[in-house]
Amino acid sequence: MKQFLYRIQPTRPTMLRDGLTEREAAAVGAHFEYLKGLVAQGVVLMAGRTQTADEHAFGIVIFVAASEADATLVVQNDPAVKQGVMKAELFPYQVALWSAKDPTRGISSEASPVD
Repeated sequence: MKQFLYRIQPTRPTMLRDGLTEREAAAVGAHFEYLKGLVAQGVVLMAGRTQTADEHAFGIVIFVAASEADATLVVQNDPAVKQGVMKAELFPYQVALWSAKDPTRGISSEASPVD
């Protein structure tokens, strides 16, 4: 399996600062559930976002797929991307170093997708 990274950004830059519309909230919630499902399947290795709320805010998802075509499908099937709430860029990627410490220790797996 190859590793990939996709970077996502809100299509409405003020979304994080001004709050989500009902449609955006539904898409972001579905996005979070989608990623949780991919984590459970062993596809997603890590996902998170910057803690800024300006036009520079972004999220990244590091995941595995058999091919770039399969990786493209992962990105295209992300509900936030599919619904136009987020725009995404896909990159071939390779983790070079991984800490033996669990970086999520003390962080709830039920964290909010927009916290």
